[in-house]
Amino acid sequence: MLIAFGGKKQEGAKDWPQAVQWGYLAVLIGGFGLLSNYMSFTAVMLVFVLITGAVWLADKLVLAKRRAAETPAGHFVDYSRGFFPVILVVFLLRSFIAEPFQIPSSSMRPGLVVGDFILVNKFTYGLRVPVLNTVFASVNKVERGDVVVFNFPPNPKVNYIKRAIGLPGDVVEYRDKRLTVNGKPLPDADDGNYEYLEQGLMMVNAKRYKESMGQRTYSVLNNEGSPTVALSQVQDFPFRDNCRYDDNGFVCKVPAGHYFMLGDNRDNSLDGRYWGFVDDKLMVGKAFMIWMNFGDLSRIGKTIH
Repeated sequence: MLIAFGGKKQEGAKDWPQAVQWGYLAVLIGGFGLLSNYMSFTAVMLVFVLITGAVWLADKLVLAKRRAAETPAGHFVDYSRGFFPVILVVFLLRSFIAEPFQIPSSSMRPGLVVGDFILVNKFTYGLRVPVLNTVFASVNKVERGDVVVFNFPPNPKVNYIKRAIGLPGDVVEYRDKRLTVNGKPLPDADDGNYEYLEQGLMMVNAKRYKESMGQRTYSVLNNEGSPTVALSQVQDFPFRDNCRYDDNGFVCKVPAGHYFMLGDNRDNSLDGRYWGFVDDKLMVGKAFMIWMNFGDLSRIGKTIH
């Protein structure tokens, strides 16, 4: 309605009437919101890039030649030409360079806390075709201990962040709160207590440990009295036969082309113990830096280990 009845551009004016401007802004924001219910954010951006890019190209090759020199382009063409380069640049940056994410839960405490805004390197694990997410140019492989963002296997529209514990072919065992990879227990050292407020309602007291995986050392949390794995929450996931569960823990062999992920907050994390393995096609990138936390500005610029 705003666009249709917002009026015409006055002769000599640089901009369209404000009603038309607000109308196109509403279409852009509403379109993103509506389409995001049915596809990933990257796919939504690609749709807008294709639409605005097609209008921009059509204007360059055909429409501009048909218009009289003094006749301005219509508002649809005008705004499509304006939006196209901005959306294209953002799309390319998010698809191939870096993408921002916000930490929504405590599953990666103490390293990452609720409210952290992080940056994810999109090319560390290879340049990928947008939306399809298949690698077309290899760069590096996932390493044990990497903090990784990926599409949640049961619902790929949702992004998850966990630590990569098992690579293809690895045997991962987590028993009595001790982690073993390929038969070798990971060194862990007591690092005192850790307290945090969960969802602003409950104070959680946990034991903190320094866990080492190769040359990488990071902090993990355990809650005394919590089970190693809540068996009632284990789902029937693909390659479920690769795992064995009992009251003291589990052991899994990671299938080819997949990874096994755990949260650092071991007793407060919905991770691979419950929904299985992450296909390489679901990988988004490696988390490397906290760029903002409005509740604690001292966290800005911290490296993710």
